[in-house]
Amino acid sequence: MSPLRLYHRAARLAAAMLLVGLAACGGDERQAAAPPSPQAITTEAVGHYCGMALDEHTGPKGQIFLEGQDTPVWFSAIKQVFAYTVLPEEPKSIRAIYVNDMAGAERGQGPDPAAWIDARQAYYVIESRYIGGMGAEDAMPFGQRAQAEAFAQTHGGRVAAFQEVPESYIFSQGAPAAAPTN
Repeated sequence: MSPLRLYHRAARLAAAMLLVGLAACGGDERQAAAPPSPQAITTEAVGHYCGMALDEHTGPKGQIFLEGQDTPVWFSAIKQVFAYTVLPEEPKSIRAIYVNDMAGAERGQGPDPAAWIDARQAYYVIESRYIGGMGAEDAMPFGQRAQAEAFAQTHGGRVAAFQEVPESYIFSQGAPAAAPTN
């Protein structure tokens, strides 16, 4: 084999090894970056759709972090969180979604304001008799499936994972027929 062919072969091998090394190290920086941590609700936190102060509401709330933003988009109801993720006019560059864990709601309490869980990993009780902070039936998020099932036993409804919540439920108006109205 001629020295020139050996040189070209060695150069191609070195280039291939370099590309493999770069692929292993570089990757997609967005995937490598850890998601932001949930933020505490402050007096400045206002619901994206309703424009109301979140610290004045009972019931579960949500926050969505977008690419390139350090502060979350806030929501005063869980159905609003779902709506934001499916409406075509809303940004799709979502980095993280958090909702309040409603484990304390079984005892008639509002959510712990520091109890945030990954919305995509949560279990939701939908179509229940429980009235949320906006005065209508809302999805109730739980970190554990067993907690969601216990809540559904008491308040009615059914348990669904994030990706199982139907758009027909997300955009439904008012409370279900069996829900108390006051």
